[in-house]
Formats: sequence, structure tokens, C-alpha cells
Amino acid sequence: MAAERSRRARLRWPLPAVLGWALAWSVFFGLRALGVTPVWALPAATLAGVLAAFAGDTAWRRAFIAAGFPLSAGLLAMSTGGVPAMAWLAPLALLLLVYPINAWRDAPIFPTPEGALAGLAAALPLPAGARVLDAGCGLGQGLQALHAEYPQARLAGIEWSWPLALACRWRCPFAEVRRASLWSADWSGLDLVYLFQRPETMPRAAEKAAAEMRSGAWLVSLEFPVRAWQPHARLEAVPGKPVWVYRLSG
Repeated sequence: MAAERSRRARLRWPLPAVLGWALAWSVFFGLRALGVTPVWALPAATLAGVLAAFAGDTAWRRAFIAAGFPLSAGLLAMSTGGVPAMAWLAPLALLLLVYPINAWRDAPIFPTPEGALAGLAAALPLPAGARVLDAGCGLGQGLQALHAEYPQARLAGIEWSWPLALACRWRCPFAEVRRASLWSADWSGLDLVYLFQRPETMPRAAEKAAAEMRSGAWLVSLEFPVRAWQPHARLEAVPGKPVWVYRLSG
């Protein structure tokens, strides 16, 4: 219970990143205002960002926080020859366009590895016309893998980022791809939902599946299991990338 309360007490992502970057830049500008040279102000601000990174609850989030100040400072230092001084914001703007802030609490942009779903149809046969959803389809690697396993299925993908959704729609003409939140989408009537999420979001996905999907439907997760559920099968066509197969019960 104490661990659960501690987890809930953490600031919701991406607030730790925003606060960490703000702290680092505040340290830098504060030291410069006091007359400290960049030779000392830059390392001090970088150290502040590294310390702030401990607020991240996963390794990639901690790295994201720690790298924010040195990356933006480096880009700012290179902005010469008529390039606006705030040009370092361009990569952040591009990131926000492709991967909006309200999607940061879900999985980062990690594609389904080639061959990761090989053998899924043999372990989990579906009839022709079965409804299969890739919840968080990104650029479509998961949909392509599902199509290879279930060529007769009715495939659909959901992606919150509209640039990624458009690209996925072009890459996967065999599937119905729409821009939406996987959490607000209706999973009832689906025969299989495929996920490549994060450990932190798997309990929420399991709760949604149990509440909305019919008895006998399937939840398939790449790499991360539902800890409270007993898997129907575990596949590992790609070393280090297990596929967890769960059957919903009434």
C-alpha cells in the first residue's frame, strides 16, 4: 500500500520534465545574472537537470529530463547567421506535433519489431472477418504484423498523433485507421485487441478490456504482461520481446 501511495504521489507526466527543464534554465539564467561565466553556469544548470531527472519514474523519462537542458542549450549556441535565438524550440515543436503531450503518459514511439508476432495465428486462431484492433498503432508496424498473421481479419488501428495516423493510413491500406485515444475508443465487439504499451499502463488496459470486451475475446500485449492475469499463452519469436496472450472470461 505504501508503494502504491508513493507511486500515485508522483507528479503526472510530463510535468516532471517541464519542471526539470525550467529548473535547469532558471539555474543558468540566475547564475548569469550574478555574473557567473557560462563555463561554470552551464555545468551547474546541467547538474540541476540531472538531479531533477530523478523525478522520472522510468529510465527513458529520466534520460529525457536530463537531456533537455544540454540539448536546448547546444541548439541555442549554434543559432547564428540570422537564425532566431529561440530556434532550439523547433525540435520540441516538432516532437509535440508528432507526439502530443497528452499521449506522453502512454507508450513512447516504439514500433513492433519485425517478426515479433510470428506464430500468433497458430496459437490464437481467429475466424475470417474477425475484428482486430491495434490500440496505439503508430506508423503501422503492428498492423502489418497482424495482417501477416490474419489476412482475412477486419483490421483497425487507433493513433492519437494525427501525423502518425495519416502515415499509418497510407502504409496500411488494408486497415481502417483513425485518429483517436485508445482509452476513449469502444473495445466492445472486438475479437482481439493488440497493445504495445508500458508496464505502467497495462493495469488500465486490462481494466478497460475486462469492462468492455466480451467473454472469449483476446487481449494480446507485446513485451509487458498483465501481472494480475494468467496468460493463455506466451510466445517469443524475437528474443527479449515476449508476446502475452490473454483470453477474457465472463
